[in-house]
Amino acid sequence: MNEKETKYVESTLKSYSDKPLTKLDELKNLDKEAKRGPRVFAYVFGSIGSLIMGFGMCIAMGVILSEFIALGILIGLVGMAMVGFNYSIYKSSLEKNKKKYSERIKALSKELLNK
Repeated sequence: MNEKETKYVESTLKSYSDKPLTKLDELKNLDKEAKRGPRVFAYVFGSIGSLIMGFGMCIAMGVILSEFIALGILIGLVGMAMVGFNYSIYKSSLEKNKKKYSERIKALSKELLNK
């Protein structure tokens, strides 16, 4: 085997080898885990609220179901409320998750800073 092939084999072996999880990796994973749930909820809830608001606006403007304009306004307001409260729900959910993971994240951070 020549040098080029040897380097290829070594790089392939390295890419398939398990890397040890460092404390910094663990800290990053915990931070991601604390933020993931609230972020996914905010995206989904906000998207659903936007769709409901748009559906209500279509009804209110008479694009579809033109005989139910008042119902369209009501549906649009429900969607607007969902979109409006989305950020508040996200922030409270994020704070709850931060409290849940805070002890471990603080301990790892202090340990890494003392090294």
